Amino acid sequence: MSEKRIIAVTGATGAQGGGLARAILNDKNSTFKVRAITRDVNSDKAKELKKLGAEVVAGNIDEEESMNKAFEGAYAAYCVTFYWAHMSPEREISNAHNLAKAAKHAGIKHAIWSTFEDTRKKYPLGDKRMPTLNGKYKVPHFDAKAEADHYFTDLGIPTTFLLTSFYWENLINFGMGPKKGADGKYSITFPMGNKKLPSMTAEDIGKCAYGIFKLEKELIGKTVGIAGEHLTISKMAETLTKVMGVDVRYNEVTPDVFRSFGFAGADDMGNMFQYKCDYEDEYCKARSIAFSRSLNPELMSFEQWVIKNKNLIPLQ
Repeated sequence: MSEKRIIAVTGATGAQGGGLARAILNDKNSTFKVRAITRDVNSDKAKELKKLGAEVVAGNIDEEESMNKAFEGAYAAYCVTFYWAHMSPEREISNAHNLAKAAKHAGIKHAIWSTFEDTRKKYPLGDKRMPTLNGKYKVPHFDAKAEADHYFTDLGIPTTFLLTSFYWENLINFGMGPKKGADGKYSITFPMGNKKLPSMTAEDIGKCAYGIFKLEKELIGKTVGIAGEHLTISKMAETLTKVMGVDVRYNEVTPDVFRSFGFAGADDMGNMFQYKCDYEDEYCKARSIAFSRSLNPELMSFEQWVIKNKNLIPLQ
């Protein structure tokens, strides 16, 4: 039997990387093995991956040499950055550059770079439809990733550029779940109008990434997008109502109102949702559900995800 090839997974204890690591580890016939890269090898999530059979190594995405060591000897790498941990576009770009340089140093044969569209192609910085943030971005957590794409191409790294979608886990972990209003009714608040939001469970992002790696070279050099469903927020509210047994409504607000909420990143997210509304057709088209299912036949629907996670979704 030939030696299994190593996929180095950044963010292995996080949402996307964790999903990929588990997808590989749960496939007993996989030709790959997992090198889980994490800052804290002693965390509970790191220990769990080790129990499942992953090689767990320390790696700090802020340090180029640390990533060089973490990628050494690997065949492939899943490259993802962690914008919401620091909310600095400049740090995001620097982290991506470190990943690209480490991939080059290690001679990686296939990298997946988890990225997004550059919204400034639709809204130039002088465009008054949407506020400019940090002086040079419209949607910083999108634009910074897109700005870093060229590091992978410039260095000649065989790369698949993966456009991901809104995580349903944001209803659990990001404070976007149902909240009780003064009238005693629950609602979810989004500035999406009646437009469809490409979305999915983070676990399926990992499974789709595994599908890309299994295709070997087929998607190298290509930009591909994934989603579990394209849903209006009204439909999401209907599904939450059906499964959770409480009346959940869609509290529709404008992007301006969402930006005014004042929590860290509200302006960034308000701009993001505005972009998804204004360019709904193009944004959805870039994230084919049929293509996603071809990569991951176990692709979950929103209803399936809510049934599985209803006890984790807080009713606040």
